[in-house]
Amino acid sequence: MIERTIFPNGLRLITIPHRDAKTVTVFLLVGTGSKYEPKELNGVSHFVEHMLFKGTKKRPSALHVAEVLDRVGGSYNAFTGEDSTGYYAKVDAAHFHLALEWVSDIVLHSLLPALEIEKEKGVVSEEINMYRDNPASHVQSVWTRLLYGDQPAGRDIAGTKESVNSFTRDQLLGYWTAQYGAANTVIAIAGPVTKKECEEAVWKLFGAMNTHMPLGKPPVNDSQERCAVSLEFRKTDQTHLAVGGRGFPLFSSKRYIQGVLATVLGGMMSSRLFTNIREDLGLAYYVSTSSDADPDTGSVVTFAGVKNAEAARAVREIVKEYRAMAEHLLSPSELKKAKDNLWGRLVLSLESSDAQAGFYATQELIEGRVFGLDEVYDTIQAVRAGDVREVAKAVFQSAHLNLALVGPFTDTAAFETVLSA
Repeated sequence: MIERTIFPNGLRLITIPHRDAKTVTVFLLVGTGSKYEPKELNGVSHFVEHMLFKGTKKRPSALHVAEVLDRVGGSYNAFTGEDSTGYYAKVDAAHFHLALEWVSDIVLHSLLPALEIEKEKGVVSEEINMYRDNPASHVQSVWTRLLYGDQPAGRDIAGTKESVNSFTRDQLLGYWTAQYGAANTVIAIAGPVTKKECEEAVWKLFGAMNTHMPLGKPPVNDSQERCAVSLEFRKTDQTHLAVGGRGFPLFSSKRYIQGVLATVLGGMMSSRLFTNIREDLGLAYYVSTSSDADPDTGSVVTFAGVKNAEAARAVREIVKEYRAMAEHLLSPSELKKAKDNLWGRLVLSLESSDAQAGFYATQELIEGRVFGLDEVYDTIQAVRAGDVREVAKAVFQSAHLNLALVGPFTDTAAFETVLSA
């Protein structure tokens, strides 16, 4: 049974007991990310995440921080997204209290040493270079920028090299202090633990966490009047593209319908686009469709790496399948396959304690509640063929289609014709 606790300072705890498990995961999630950042601080959430591994009052260097869990074979990491930043540690259950103390130490007591800040600017700049040099990764940034432009939702999570190199210690300290408050934080613990044990341990370590109100998130301008194309010229042997439309956000009742739609199109090896683009036409090695449902934005997008000479044809075939979804009902067997696949992949993804802790922490932080898998199953199974067609009609309107492309092309007009044909 998943249990929820709200402490007097506003901190939330989700306990996920598994009596027979051998490992325990401590997963801390803060409600801040790149969508909360002003332009001059683009990338600050990600940079602060890096800096919390660089030394604390108790463990004054990155080596001291890392050695703690390395000595017990623990797995630990952190990540930054658009709406949240997370830190986790997974260990042998015998080391539960060590893992919890370690997470509390880096999140609450980091030093942000000035010398380490300057060194980390180089590290993050190379991380930015790494993704830019990989067209299959970089096309995702081109896609996001095409949809949302020069606003927080359209900027890279890591920031730019210019913004990163401009950060001062005062800016980092101010952002960390403002955003990392108790009411803006969720801790999920999964493993052979009890609610009482977790409550006592968490309150002891986090009871004095600050109660500052965090910076708010600006609204997203998500309007579009005509199809749009963004080409980034690269002398590549393969064209990497993203084509899709604006969809429904996380809180929409159409969220799971949109997930079924994406699964039918390109979410499995027997999906329509994988079968057509790769197996039948031989145009691509990778092709997949995903549903992106965030709190304030949503989209359905197909990513593919295709032969340069066949890029326009590949886009045409993808758009043709989009329109077929908007015009025709799915057969009962195809609908059932997609729903069962969507459900099955979710179940498989939640086998480990770290996956479960992340899943339920995200629910609590973003949606303000924790719901069980039975509710998700019922919602997926309630999707009907007519629902999928109506969502496809809304998402794949010609005027709302978008194409981001990285490859040896400069003529946007030719691709605009493909989208609007």
